[in-house]
Amino acid sequence: MILLVGVMLGAGVLLIMSPWLWPAGRGTVSPAAPSALTRLIGEAGFAERANSRNVLASSALVGAIAAALVWLVFPTLPLWLLAGLVGAYAPIAWLQSRARRRAKERRGLWPDVCDLLVSSVRAGMSLADAVASLAVSGPERLRPDFVRFARDVSASGHLDAALAGLKTRLADPIADRIVETLRMAREVGGTELVPTLRALGAAVRADAALRAEVEARQSWIRAAAVLGAVAPWVILGLLALRPEAAAAYGSPQGVALIIGGAVVTVVAFRLMVRVGRLAEPRRWFA
Repeated sequence: MILLVGVMLGAGVLLIMSPWLWPAGRGTVSPAAPSALTRLIGEAGFAERANSRNVLASSALVGAIAAALVWLVFPTLPLWLLAGLVGAYAPIAWLQSRARRRAKERRGLWPDVCDLLVSSVRAGMSLADAVASLAVSGPERLRPDFVRFARDVSASGHLDAALAGLKTRLADPIADRIVETLRMAREVGGTELVPTLRALGAAVRADAALRAEVEARQSWIRAAAVLGAVAPWVILGLLALRPEAAAAYGSPQGVALIIGGAVVTVVAFRLMVRVGRLAEPRRWFA
């Protein structure tokens, strides 16, 4: 009886722990729900040339190099640990900056894409031919992606799969809306494709003009945030060059001061950037 109770208790504990011991779908990533890092890589334009493992390895390498360099100049434990953390975040920050710059550069191109699609559809071209024609007549920055789309369509003949690949390579919220509009027009038909594309192009053009004006007026906020975040640490680095200052910063009180200053700097910088940043459109159809 005692053995039976023990077996039942063990089986119950095993069943309770089974979701964590053997999670469903281990080792697989659903293409419909990519991770935040994978989505960031795609938005930065490296969807086909890098993955999350490459970025994590680069972060570890840059963090180690930054910590080693700071250790050679400032032999103080808190400073080189902080330099390692900043260096590890540097590749991700660069991807975020590139993704924002890429979206800003492409924001003014999508109205032209909508106008060209409207002209092609009104000329009697099919949806596949209309999108493929952008490889020749579309904006120069976007032509490589549409060339790949034309190759996919000619090789497989499946428009849905080619549009999905195009949406992945473009990695842009406005591109997602255009692609989903084309896909819906193909599936359900109707005569509202041309008015929808025209309205989308007009809305994107007005949004781009408004964003350019607001960003020009608020650029000083980001400049002030960068100056306010960097200046104290430059002074701290100059002070740490003196042996007595380095010894003071290596004490428990110095470590607490550096950690507290780092936390305050990060929080203040994020708040300043948040104040001066406009809300970016999200990729609802990614």
